[in-house]
Amino acid sequence: MTTDRQFIPLTIAILVVSDSRSEADDVSGNTLAERVSDAGHRLLEKKIVPDDIYQIRAAVSNWIADAQVNVIISTGGTGVTGRDGTPEAVAPLLDKTLDGFGEVFRMLSYQDIKTSTIQSRAIAGVANATYIFCLPGSSGACRTAWDDLIKEQLDHRTRPCNLVQLMPRLLEK
Repeated sequence: MTTDRQFIPLTIAILVVSDSRSEADDVSGNTLAERVSDAGHRLLEKKIVPDDIYQIRAAVSNWIADAQVNVIISTGGTGVTGRDGTPEAVAPLLDKTLDGFGEVFRMLSYQDIKTSTIQSRAIAGVANATYIFCLPGSSGACRTAWDDLIKEQLDHRTRPCNLVQLMPRLLEK
């Protein structure tokens, strides 16, 4: 990373997908919220919804339609159990996918959790000029994703390239 570029703070929304967590015991969402603020970005909202495809899709759709939201980060619902539906809820909303995100995330996770990383269906993409990252529900996964992938890509100073510098061109036809 170089410092010859100016930092551009983004507006970020966090969605916690869980049937069992509340604001009082939401470690993963709070981990992300703290990292977003520490990096100099603006946290617009942090919301908890049940692991229900339609409630997930509604929350994400509302933020996609909000022009002030630059990034949505969800945590939870990316596993393989019957109630895990975040990828199914979000994927139809994406204009483009960032396939490399899931691939690199699982590569990094392998260092910590070995073959258990195959259970993660973490995805990312862009919809209506809004970047969307869907992460597993563990705080460790949130730390790995933010610290090793998302933070630098949401920093305009990162070289050779980053997602922020592409933002003015996301709505090109």
